[in-house]
Amino acid sequence: MITIIAGTNRKDSNTKKVAKVYHEILSKKKITCQLLSLDEVNVFERNNDFEMMENAFLKKADMFIFIVPEYHGSYPGIFKLMLDNSDAANVWTNKKVLLTGVSSGRAGNLRGLEHLTGTALHLKMIVHPNRLPISVVHTLVNSNNKIDDKNTLAVIEKQLEEFLLF
Repeated sequence: MITIIAGTNRKDSNTKKVAKVYHEILSKKKITCQLLSLDEVNVFERNNDFEMMENAFLKKADMFIFIVPEYHGSYPGIFKLMLDNSDAANVWTNKKVLLTGVSSGRAGNLRGLEHLTGTALHLKMIVHPNRLPISVVHTLVNSNNKIDDKNTLAVIEKQLEEFLLF
């Protein structure tokens, strides 16, 4: 089971739209996956609701895909809060993770991907080396909230193919 996490709590975010692209591609390949979007859950404290989310989306997963936007040169605090409130040893340890950054700028959250790589390694996760920065994401998402840019879709497909063999 792969859990894709859209790592922001902003409503109608491009992050979530990109996460849905990953979900759609994996579903078409008949890969069991689920999408957890941080705009749909409360991760501010470890309570019964958090533990239910953790059991359904995090503990069940064998692999993760983190889609994270650039927030002030890093990744969102809400994503870090989710990591901090989780039962780290039982959720993240020895699980594989694929990282994708999104930004409206030209670097695709490269710096945030570096920060998140360090955090994931600290949590004893196994980070796939093909970390994909998606730049100018707002120009890639069409009016149907999909990405139709062939080059972007090709690099996402390649990244996913590598991750599934990882």
